[in-house]
Amino acid sequence: MSSNTTSSLNRFWNLPQATICGSLGCGLNGLSQTDAEQRLQRYGRNADMPSHVVGPLRAVLRRLLEPLSLILLVAGIISMGTGDVIGGAIIVMILALSIGLDTVQEGHAVRAAEELRRSVALKAEVLRDGTYREIDVEEVVPGDIMRVRAGDIIPADALVIESKAFTAGEAALTGEPYPVTKQTGVPTDESDTSTALFRGSVAQTGEAVALVVNTGPNTMFGAAASALAEVQGRTAFERDLHEFGLVIARLTLALVLIVLAVRVVFGRDVLDSLLFSVALAVGLTPELLPMITTVTLSRGALRMAKRNVIVKRLAAIHDLGAMSVLCTDQTGTLTSAEITLARSVGPDGSEAPRAAELGAIAAALGGDRGSLDAALIAGADHAASGWSLGGQQAFDFSRRLGSVLAMRGQDQILIVKGAPEAVIPLCTQQRQGGTVAPIDDEGGAAISARVHALAQEGLRTVAIASRPWSGAPREIETDDEQELIFEGLCAFADPPKPTAAAAIAQLARAGITLKILSGDDPVVVKRLAGLVGLKADRVLSGSDIAELSDDALAVQVRSTDAFGRLAPDQKSRIVKALQASGEVVGFLGDGINDAPALKVADIGLSVDGATGVAQSAADMILLASDLEVVADGVEEGRRTFANILKYVRMGASSNFGNMLSMAVASIMLPFLPMLPTQILLNNLLYDLSELGIPFDRVSPQATARPQRWDMKRLLRFAAIMGPLSSVFDFLTFGALLYLFQATPDEFRTAWFLESMATQILVIFIIRTNGRPWSNRADPMLTASSLIALVVALVVPFTPAGAWFGFVTPPVPLLMAIMALVAAYLLCAEWLKSFAIQAGPGRSHRPHPAHHRAA
Repeated sequence: MSSNTTSSLNRFWNLPQATICGSLGCGLNGLSQTDAEQRLQRYGRNADMPSHVVGPLRAVLRRLLEPLSLILLVAGIISMGTGDVIGGAIIVMILALSIGLDTVQEGHAVRAAEELRRSVALKAEVLRDGTYREIDVEEVVPGDIMRVRAGDIIPADALVIESKAFTAGEAALTGEPYPVTKQTGVPTDESDTSTALFRGSVAQTGEAVALVVNTGPNTMFGAAASALAEVQGRTAFERDLHEFGLVIARLTLALVLIVLAVRVVFGRDVLDSLLFSVALAVGLTPELLPMITTVTLSRGALRMAKRNVIVKRLAAIHDLGAMSVLCTDQTGTLTSAEITLARSVGPDGSEAPRAAELGAIAAALGGDRGSLDAALIAGADHAASGWSLGGQQAFDFSRRLGSVLAMRGQDQILIVKGAPEAVIPLCTQQRQGGTVAPIDDEGGAAISARVHALAQEGLRTVAIASRPWSGAPREIETDDEQELIFEGLCAFADPPKPTAAAAIAQLARAGITLKILSGDDPVVVKRLAGLVGLKADRVLSGSDIAELSDDALAVQVRSTDAFGRLAPDQKSRIVKALQASGEVVGFLGDGINDAPALKVADIGLSVDGATGVAQSAADMILLASDLEVVADGVEEGRRTFANILKYVRMGASSNFGNMLSMAVASIMLPFLPMLPTQILLNNLLYDLSELGIPFDRVSPQATARPQRWDMKRLLRFAAIMGPLSSVFDFLTFGALLYLFQATPDEFRTAWFLESMATQILVIFIIRTNGRPWSNRADPMLTASSLIALVVALVVPFTPAGAWFGFVTPPVPLLMAIMALVAAYLLCAEWLKSFAIQAGPGRSHRPHPAHHRAA
């Protein structure tokens, strides 16, 4: 329950009904139609705020205004304006394709508001002008008296005035798998919601009359749903890509301006200098990065679909691979979300099937068909076979028990089933094997201790008692439920999934910490944590968290792995506290109460069959509600990011090194070291060589730990490998100028060949942290690289070479180029380990305050 909703309800809980109505300005006879219309104007309609829908144009503009996209767009336009129409058009086309695919993939989130609308009741029954009438659910206002019956979806938050055997299913709201009994009275504490009804929950049994307190966005449902109306900010991947784009933009602008200014000061031709500077800008820009990223992520999405994961937002694949903490609700993810009969315990504490068998007979003949009765019938299969109903007293929620008279042939037995604290005081004897014995004070205390012990194990108990029936069958009266024989206890559980413990261990090996964020009782959460292998010496409850400041909570969440009785806003607070510590946080949930946390997490995961609100707030939907699927998805996310990182490394080293060499050479030489068209051809062929990266293999070491963009390590890599490339370029310059006395055309041709050979062949070295021969490239990458290399080496020797200003170099010069290329590759392999190893590392800096929600 949200804190706002809690405070709104709490101020009424300890007041008499007349006082409550007085505070709301209403009466127990309901509202008049005129008063209701006035309240509708004051409080607004009982509906949620519309979700923020970003139009296609705005979605495209948001991506286009990214630094990297702007650089590519400007570079493409300038290239076309200076004569390179084909190269410029390719750049613009790649950019448009990448943005288009990304926009279409993320367009599914606009269904959020429609899913919300479908998940709420369309009609409500309220007391108006002294009579009950059906009205549109949006017209319900605070102060209305409403009536709800079994099967209804509760239309507003309200306080119970009358209750007749009423229970509500609140699993989608609170995570509580058991039906919750609703009754009049005073709650025991702030966490006790037995006197409150919540919008979006489902009436399971009985009937209730309640006073509406909150409607629309002020309800618990509305508070959770309002998260979908918030503007979605950048994800961790998008923030890192934005930062990388800014770095590239600054380097490009600085290098271009320096080269242009120095050449103009030295009296070089202004137009040639401008064209050369533009070519440098294009050469520095990793124009294939958007396409490489989109294609790689798209392939990852296809592979994840085969692993039962539907990707709604492409960037979420990287975020999943970067995830360091996974927060999950327990119901339906760690547990099966199906109540089962865990134990049938006799009065002495030993396993005794008789209690479950009698309970199953009572459930089959006179139960309410709720989850506990269903578990009894399933747990004692065929126990009710041959028995018929002779009479009953339906379950009374004020007395918390019910009775049936079961008959089979000449046998007649009265079976009483209910809460232990209600049934045990009615018992004077207890079953001991085939006999019965009186219950003394010591025996009564032992039974109560056993109930408490089962509760500590997270098990809910139902007591079973009986007595022989003599006389004709008839309806059961309260006086008949006396001098009973205590048969034992039936204990129920929402058991953990068989795969949960193994999946958690797999996540731990992958460097991911699991934390349980549940709306269920802390005792139940602690037991579950122990069953699935988590250390949960301490479980923080919602009331504990409410007393903590954000800073204090950020400290507590580091050492606490289990949380219980959480309200929706408390789940999102925990997620934000983890993010403030530098963690990349995923959240797995399937209920309405999970929507705020799903929205604020770096990666929101929901499951097939979850509420529409949860699926709308999530970035990925698991077709199998199992943590094993998450673990598989994490591996896929890391594999995808590893291939994206390969392209960035290559561009950061080869592009930067070659463009730096050209910039220095253009200032020192009396002629351009490479013509603008040759630079663009160099850049185009190099990009084509990397088209196979999305298909490349990834080593197990690259997927072993969470992965994130680390700008310091990228800059370190570029600072080592880039200058290494420049050193061999300068050696090439020296050999060409002083050893071979090369002409300007021979110089450009030879350097073009050396540049293409070093850039393309070093791909096979940079793509892996290990030795190239022990971790071979995928055939697709091998083919794209070698084809581009062959084209680069052949063009200067064909008639087309003359169009680019190439000439045929002498053979000794070509042999020297080959030797320099071989030496460069050996040095690159030697220095690679120093360039890749972690320097200071990425600091755990806090995320922006808005995270994904503005």
